Amino acid sequence: MAESSARATAAIELAGAEASPLRKIAFRMLVALGLIVFVALVSYAGRDGYVDPDDGDGTMSLLDAFYYSTVSITTTGYGDIRPITDEARLATTVLVTPARILFLIILVGTTLEILAERSRHAFRVARWRRNLKEHTIVCGYGTKGRTAVRTMRQKGTDAGRIVVIDPREEARRQATDDGITAIDGNASDQRTLELADCSEASSVVVAVDRDDTAVLIALTARELNATATIVASVREEENVHLLHQSGADAVITSSGAAGRLLGLSAETPQVTEVLEDLLSVGEGLDITEREIPPDEVGPLPQRSPHGMLLAVVRDGGLLRWDDPRAAELRAGDKVIELYSHRSS
Repeated sequence: MAESSARATAAIELAGAEASPLRKIAFRMLVALGLIVFVALVSYAGRDGYVDPDDGDGTMSLLDAFYYSTVSITTTGYGDIRPITDEARLATTVLVTPARILFLIILVGTTLEILAERSRHAFRVARWRRNLKEHTIVCGYGTKGRTAVRTMRQKGTDAGRIVVIDPREEARRQATDDGITAIDGNASDQRTLELADCSEASSVVVAVDRDDTAVLIALTARELNATATIVASVREEENVHLLHQSGADAVITSSGAAGRLLGLSAETPQVTEVLEDLLSVGEGLDITEREIPPDEVGPLPQRSPHGMLLAVVRDGGLLRWDDPRAAELRAGDKVIELYSHRSS
């Protein structure tokens, strides 16, 4: 049980985390090797002041210097090679002894830091879990996933309420660099989604490259959370109904959408410019959804100060602007409007 918990903690990569302990160990090993080389060169430079009684002529070779450096700096100290002149003893006191102390500090410090880093990471993960409610899970942090996250951030979603699931190390590193917590794993695996607290999520974005994987993720996510909003992207239109049957609330056909934009651009490029403007958040034209306050209940005004009405969301259904039922707003309705940033 404890081992399983440790593996789960290790799979979570928090935003703003420090460098990997393995990188720190590699760096400190290089420093330790540098100290050994340094002592070996110092002793070899003053080799006339050292004696090797086991050698035929008693002199120190370069190999002897590295041997002496290794046993000295690791405090093994066999005593077979030793300084015999005042200059060699002075070099050992002034240069070799501080290097030996520094080597011990690196050895002990690395061990303590690894233990402290594990405890610190476990504590941060536990604190992160306590605050993880009503969040968004993004499955896949490729081009589609990054763009989706960027749009959510522009809409005001806090980075701390987004969790990325991706098995690729480079994608997870990009997510943590963007201030987002990443989880190493396959989003179609129930245990991975549970690690991301899917049952407490408000929405799940499926942005993987394979349609069959997207279907499996949607099925698993819907099983874990019956109320979350699940949106998915597929490559082929023939798989759209599979995503809907799997529990997805909205499905975007990436290849079909691109094809439609290309077709519109060939005939009416200005229409495509408007659509691109709508897809760009925070500038030009935006499509927004908001709940209506009590003073807006009733017949629609001739001109709304908020924007142009596109649709009304009522009891989970969508009423488009030309639907007669959308002519009068009711308590609890939400409106989808076309909003211009120039009028703000």
